[in-house]
Amino acid sequence: MSRAGLHPCVLLVVALLLVAAPVRAAEIDPLQSEVGFSLVTRWGEVVDGRFPVFNGHLSDLGDGRQQVRLSLSAADVEILGSLRHTHLTRGRGFFEADRYPTITFVSDPFFPALLVEGGALPGVLNIRDVQRREVFTTLPSACGRPAVDCPVLAAGIIDRGDYGMTRWSFAIGRKVRFQLRIRAGGEAQ
Repeated sequence: MSRAGLHPCVLLVVALLLVAAPVRAAEIDPLQSEVGFSLVTRWGEVVDGRFPVFNGHLSDLGDGRQQVRLSLSAADVEILGSLRHTHLTRGRGFFEADRYPTITFVSDPFFPALLVEGGALPGVLNIRDVQRREVFTTLPSACGRPAVDCPVLAAGIIDRGDYGMTRWSFAIGRKVRFQLRIRAGGEAQ
């Protein structure tokens, strides 16, 4: 059968699979990636924070699907521009980093086209030893090889009360918006 006889949808699916296939298994590059979050105070002020210490891995599951594992250091979390708020965020009322030093996210298996097209990326988020299913949303890619030639952009909103982070409710809203900008390092062997 000639290429002219193929249905355009078949060509699109093949093209997406070819474009998304190059990243098999890779470590997330923490020097080229960013993980941040924002909160809103009762006065409407946005408070931005970041996780400067993290690691992660994109795994090839061998069946055409992939999985992301991300580990964030709560002990190193920072509130931008405020050392006092940084200490409060690491403390008992929030991440309680001395007891729960790590926050993890393990995605459900997904097909690589998700990183090209964008869409819902569900998985299990673990904060303060509370595991809950959450959904992050990836944006459509700006390049042919997401995570390699351009970052994968994703965001998600959680309710901090679901994870026992209930202190300062009078001053800080319950919603925490995570923003991720992820680049992969060299492909794993």
